[in-house]
Amino acid sequence: MDMLIDLFRIEINPLELIVRGTAIYWFLFLLFRIVLRRDVGSIAIADVLLLVLIADAAQNAMAGSYQTISEGIVLVATIAAWNYALDWASYHSAFLRRLVEPRPVPLVRDGKLLRHNLRRELITRDELDAKLRAHDIERLEDVKLAQLESDGEITVLPRDAADAAHASGKQRRQPQGGGG
Repeated sequence: MDMLIDLFRIEINPLELIVRGTAIYWFLFLLFRIVLRRDVGSIAIADVLLLVLIADAAQNAMAGSYQTISEGIVLVATIAAWNYALDWASYHSAFLRRLVEPRPVPLVRDGKLLRHNLRRELITRDELDAKLRAHDIERLEDVKLAQLESDGEITVLPRDAADAAHASGKQRRQPQGGGG
């Protein structure tokens, strides 16, 4: 019975666990906000490896040398509380939402590839082409807008027939000069 009670005894000051959990949560949040933004199709194996290694490295920094279930519960509750608080606050505040969620990044606009944005987001032309094909678009000229959304997905808006005709110069020109 004493062994069971020992599992739930708190030996580390709960405030210390909360401070540790808070510091690591915000550090990892900022790291992932900058490093792991995109998800072109699925998370890459290198990204999974990064997450596992960071989780392992962060565990000791967060927990120190905690050994009981109760201390683990305090730590997990702290991390979950920050996650919920951030979701709640960004839902209610447009300013905070802009800080927390990255803005959409245009990749193609009016049939023109925005190479600088592709390079900045580390998206290859092959990855973009695969996303366009998934939206039944074969040619870049048929794209009104393709953008990397804040959740990492690529949204594609095709041009309609009138946009495509105008862009390719196939619209009829009005005769110039004085009429009839």
